[in-house]
Amino acid sequence: MARPVIGIIGNHHLINDQYATHAGGTMTSQAVAEVSGGLPLVIPADPRFVCIDALMAVCHGFVFTGGRPNVHPEEYGEQETAAHGAFDRARDAVALPLIRACVAVGQPILGVCRGFQELNVAMGGSLYPEIRDLPGRMNHRMPPDGTLEEKFALRHPVRFTENGPFHKLFGATEVMTNTLHGQGIKQAGKQIVIDGYAPDGTPEAIYVAGAPGFTMSVQWHPEYRAAQDPVSRPLFAAFGAAAQAWAEGRRPMPVAEVA
Repeated sequence: MARPVIGIIGNHHLINDQYATHAGGTMTSQAVAEVSGGLPLVIPADPRFVCIDALMAVCHGFVFTGGRPNVHPEEYGEQETAAHGAFDRARDAVALPLIRACVAVGQPILGVCRGFQELNVAMGGSLYPEIRDLPGRMNHRMPPDGTLEEKFALRHPVRFTENGPFHKLFGATEVMTNTLHGQGIKQAGKQIVIDGYAPDGTPEAIYVAGAPGFTMSVQWHPEYRAAQDPVSRPLFAAFGAAAQAWAEGRRPMPVAEVA
């Protein structure tokens, strides 16, 4: 049986501060290959090089990855400020319409960190530029120092809606996750269901209500040691099953059927 092709949305990156590349994290490729059972394909997220229809014809599912640049606030009707950080308008121009097109037809998508935020914005939602500045919120950003293991360490619980899709998928209403993000959901987009929260009220798990296909997305980084982590593994496995179903021409697998 052929492996489903999984498009991994890449990020613009400069090598030695001058050589432009489109890069994808090895962790994500490994999670897609080893846990989702897919063939990872890094997508140059720039509308000069790719188009939505061609991407959807080649790939059977997409992972919308994390990345340092943030979704530009103009995409949700707000003015740019210094607090919004750096941007990648080329990625915005590919990721947001690609998400909407996939949601419409049921092609599987998995959003991670920035990808989680892209799903919300694509569906008409908005973002806080810096959630650690909000009253009562914790600092969700990556620790500035330490080893990779320390940066991706489990730092807070996420609690899910009882009998919701994440509860059913993980077999628990609460799990521990890492946290490496600065922005977060302000207003949920149309059909976006917030199914999991951090203790400070920050949304951490979402899906699109009524979507014909897989749309589960998370604010944390499940790609880290995905094959070993008891939370990451079922998430990538369920996404992979949905992508395999799409590759075989079977009907889309909605969120309600992932568990």
